[in-house]
Amino acid sequence: MTGTTIDPEGTGGTEGAPADLPVQPAPGAESADEGALEVAKAFAEFARDLLAHDSVQSTLEEITALAVSEIDGCDFAGVSLVEKRRRISTHAATDPLVEQIDGIQYSTGEGPCIEAVWVREVFSVDSVEEETRWPRFTDQALRLGVGSMCSFQLFTHNDILGGLNLYSTQPRAFGVDAYEIGWILAAHAAVALANVRAHDNLQQAVRTRQRIGEATGILVERYKITDRQAFSLLAKASQNLNVKLITLAEELVHTGSFPAGDS
Repeated sequence: MTGTTIDPEGTGGTEGAPADLPVQPAPGAESADEGALEVAKAFAEFARDLLAHDSVQSTLEEITALAVSEIDGCDFAGVSLVEKRRRISTHAATDPLVEQIDGIQYSTGEGPCIEAVWVREVFSVDSVEEETRWPRFTDQALRLGVGSMCSFQLFTHNDILGGLNLYSTQPRAFGVDAYEIGWILAAHAAVALANVRAHDNLQQAVRTRQRIGEATGILVERYKITDRQAFSLLAKASQNLNVKLITLAEELVHTGSFPAGDS
């Protein structure tokens, strides 16, 4: 079995930690310091950029673009998001190949992305050709030209958000630096993504409240009833029709008609 399962938090129980990976010595201390400084600058700018984004999609696109530009060996990147009912979908793929590879993982239930999302670790495939853990997935991934992969879970203390997935056309493309930078990037991304989602949820809640208020206002005027009675009427119709309250309110506001037989 090839590949590496890494526990960045040092909790143990993993198959090979970052220290076990081969480390190539730097040409010189000065060049290493310069490289570290450039990476630090990139992450600082990245953090500022993420705060400026006001949508999940733009946040994810910033994350995957930085992964490709700053992580050695990374040819393509994408983010797998956990949605309702534990469904996982791919977003902000930097290449169509990412969606193909992720689709194979989702359909087979195998692969480093699936493991990273639910286990809270970093999972890698050093060589897709030699990997034995996920045969249904690796057989298809190899035919698509993937040489190695690495997946980082995106999580906060309160929630599992998904995974950041890195892909290379070459085997053994990801060294120690790639894992370290990827883990830092994933941590930044998880916090930013959680903030954007919270903001989106708040905006959606405000819009929902406004639309329901508009719908009850129509009922108040039409039937000469109180706000409370209008809301009860809308709620009863929602229950009888087995339709979400916001959906019914949208229909009433847009069409100006209340479904017959539910007053």
